[in-house]
Amino acid sequence: MSNRELAALFDELASLLKVADGNAQSFKARAYETAARTLDTLEPPAAEMSVTELIKLKGIGKSSASKIAEIVETGTMDRLVKLRAEFPATFLDLVRVPGLGPKTALMIRERLGIEDVGGLRAAIEGEQLRELPGLGAKTEEKLARALDRLGTSGKDRRTPILDAMAMASRIIDELTPMVEVEQIQYCGSLRRFRDTVADIDILVATTDPAPVTKRFSTLAFVTEVIGSGSTKTSVITQGGLQVDLRVVEPAQWGAAILYFTGSKAHNIRLRQLAIQQGRLLNEYALEESEGGRVVASETEEEIYEALGLPWIPPAVREDTGEIESGLDRSLPEFVRWEDLRGDLHVHTSMSGDGDHSLTRMLDAAVQRGLEYLAITDHAEDLAMNGVGQDEMLEQRGVIESIAADYPTLTILHGAELNIGRDGGVDYNSDFLSTFDWGVASVHSLFDLDVESQTTRVITAMQNPAVNVIGHLFGRRIGKRPGIELIDDAVIEAAALTGTAIEINSHLDRLDAPSEFLRKAMSNPEVLFVVSTDSHRTGELWQSRFGVTPAQRGWVTADRVANTWPVDRFVEWAANQRVP
Repeated sequence: MSNRELAALFDELASLLKVADGNAQSFKARAYETAARTLDTLEPPAAEMSVTELIKLKGIGKSSASKIAEIVETGTMDRLVKLRAEFPATFLDLVRVPGLGPKTALMIRERLGIEDVGGLRAAIEGEQLRELPGLGAKTEEKLARALDRLGTSGKDRRTPILDAMAMASRIIDELTPMVEVEQIQYCGSLRRFRDTVADIDILVATTDPAPVTKRFSTLAFVTEVIGSGSTKTSVITQGGLQVDLRVVEPAQWGAAILYFTGSKAHNIRLRQLAIQQGRLLNEYALEESEGGRVVASETEEEIYEALGLPWIPPAVREDTGEIESGLDRSLPEFVRWEDLRGDLHVHTSMSGDGDHSLTRMLDAAVQRGLEYLAITDHAEDLAMNGVGQDEMLEQRGVIESIAADYPTLTILHGAELNIGRDGGVDYNSDFLSTFDWGVASVHSLFDLDVESQTTRVITAMQNPAVNVIGHLFGRRIGKRPGIELIDDAVIEAAALTGTAIEINSHLDRLDAPSEFLRKAMSNPEVLFVVSTDSHRTGELWQSRFGVTPAQRGWVTADRVANTWPVDRFVEWAANQRVP
């Protein structure tokens, strides 16, 4: 069993223990999360190590080491099996509802027999929750509102992209080394970067599918095989997510990945276009209607070109104008990952929630190939993680003293400011004016009405210390709905003040959402930045995720400020901060 598989099992164990203990900060759960992080980055196979050797690893205690040994010996973990039975995926969905949490979920399960989101909604409609200790009519109203804003009905389970991407990546990591696998890619709504997915499609090109199918079916995080055949195998993974493995011949790869990526509406338009040209398009090939001669099949690019279209990025394939723009050669130059020159939202260990030191973050930025970087630790008003003026000044001094050690990297000293109820931010105006860069974000008061939220954000935009609004809606996909804003008013304010809108690359945020970005693109004065909001070195590469929702929003490279050369960017940032 690979280290990645072991890490996945420990992550699952930690999540279930938080529920079982009724405590999101469970000490035991945190210990297993630490073990999972250790296993995820460990190079030698943990499965080949003794318990004594495992205990010597940082982050692996006696309990974790014994459980690794148990998994290696038996293929499973007894504690995990019992927790899976006690807390099925539908109950875990219930725990994730904002305002509920594990302790309350356990109580309503015991008192009312509520096992899933559908049961919660029915209990709210029946006014049953208000009779329980610690709850009331206002709790019911908040939970109902959270369910509505999350789009959660309880009928159709959807998995947040963060969880779906993690699972797809694990599966691909496990199958890629196999000699039988010639190409592999996740498809469907995950490849199109929808916020949530119903299931995952994994496509494999191979001439020998049997070993691939067997390995896929026996992965440690597979809990049930629900169907298996020569071209498709379906399993249920931890957390109740269905994954379909589809196998094609290498020569069919392009047609298959195009078909299984979708969307359905996009595919229909392509098939109609093919018919108009006397051809047929399916998951195997683009071929002539008469005679069946294959025109293109091996790559998506060949198929699009044969249809008279440029290659269309997967994120854009929603039949929202991309076909028409492709046909008349007016498809925009969407921003790409390689266009990004800087990262403008980066934390260090000076913030309470940052893991790595300033120098480690700078070293990673150089390795990433960035030309400029903004250090933006949390400002003083953020409880637990905020930084006072003296610490900020000390950090600025360190940056100035070591800047010469990073000749290829321009370092901007900034802060992530907190947008208060009235739109005010941390520190006084004189101190704010000494920073090179300012990110202002909503971190609290998520339940204010739409007018109040809009006013506070626009007020923050009017502050010359604010260059960009970070994670505009404050959403956490599948966990916390975003604040409600009057989009047109915010877009107009961004244009008038020159305040950029952040496209946050964290998979649980992807904020601002693509729908808002598409609307904001209609105002030519609005600018954006794609930032990682990194709290540790490895996250600096997450900007790959940020450009994809940007593409879904039809954002072009020229409108993203951190695609600009360093001199142009620094001049713009400095001028923007002049009152």
